[in-house]
Amino acid sequence: MTRPTRRRAARLVVALCVLAVLLVFLAFEFGTERTWWIELARYIPFPAYLAPAAVAVLLSFWLPLRWRIAAVAALALVITGIMGLQLHRGEEGHAPLRVMSFNIKAYLADDKPGGYARIAWEMALHDPDVLVMQDAGLANKPEDLPPAFRTALGTRQIHISGQYIVASRHPMTDCQSGDISFPGEGHHYVRCTITAHGVAFDMVTAHLLSPREGLNATRHERLGGLAEWQENFEMRMIQAHKLARDLFGQPRPLVLAGDLNAPDSSPVIAALRESGLRDSFASAGQGYGYTFGHSLRTRFSFLRIDHIMVSPQIGVKDSFVGGAEASAHRPVIADLWLKRD
Repeated sequence: MTRPTRRRAARLVVALCVLAVLLVFLAFEFGTERTWWIELARYIPFPAYLAPAAVAVLLSFWLPLRWRIAAVAALALVITGIMGLQLHRGEEGHAPLRVMSFNIKAYLADDKPGGYARIAWEMALHDPDVLVMQDAGLANKPEDLPPAFRTALGTRQIHISGQYIVASRHPMTDCQSGDISFPGEGHHYVRCTITAHGVAFDMVTAHLLSPREGLNATRHERLGGLAEWQENFEMRMIQAHKLARDLFGQPRPLVLAGDLNAPDSSPVIAALRESGLRDSFASAGQGYGYTFGHSLRTRFSFLRIDHIMVSPQIGVKDSFVGGAEASAHRPVIADLWLKRD
């Protein structure tokens, strides 16, 4: 292959890679709940987007400067926009409160030696004022929880409802369930009123439908699985809209924390933002905050599907994720201000 031919081939590959990155970025930015097929791409591990951008940069060194600029810009777009890089300074305020949300996958911990102890260690490490857990169907009463959990939770007040546990070291009252069912399946979320530093706020935890079945259908059946994926996504959107309607216009400050099974750029999270909430990591986080993926074949976290969201009255000092050893989900921790400056 002659040098001009190699350069033409390099230009073609670089152009295709840059165009592909741009199309993915625009799809993520402007995708709506009607463009359900775009949602599949949000769950793809980020190396699938990083690799072509890196190839474009390498090949661009054979080409004029404008090609190198385009390739580097595409790589930057992947690292920031597509992968969801967050670089934020925390806000100022008063009345601090640490909230932790953790999908503990208790049914998996039960099968692993020391599984409960690892989860309890993660709880104790971050020592939240309020802890909410999902997939925690361990017991119906606090006294029936595993000993390691009881030790880690200490004197916190505990409310258990189905898969949810809410534990608070501040007074907690009026815990109740709300409906996020969709056709064919009943589901609920939990809301409690907590009073800390003289401020009463609503603490809500929810676990939206997993995308697992829809993703598996498309992986194994290819185009034949798209209908199942579409249905899976639509059911998750039904849940998000129900939850958003319930939370909209509440008089008290509000914190929503849980496994929402959707990345920050998804219409699922957009529906909750429309109710007046904002994501804590997108407000005060540093880095990517990925919470899921390390238990899969990839062996690294690549999705931020666990969230802590707050109403406008609440400030966010910091938000970060915990370790990968205890569960298939990393916990999310947010240091909040109940009195925002």
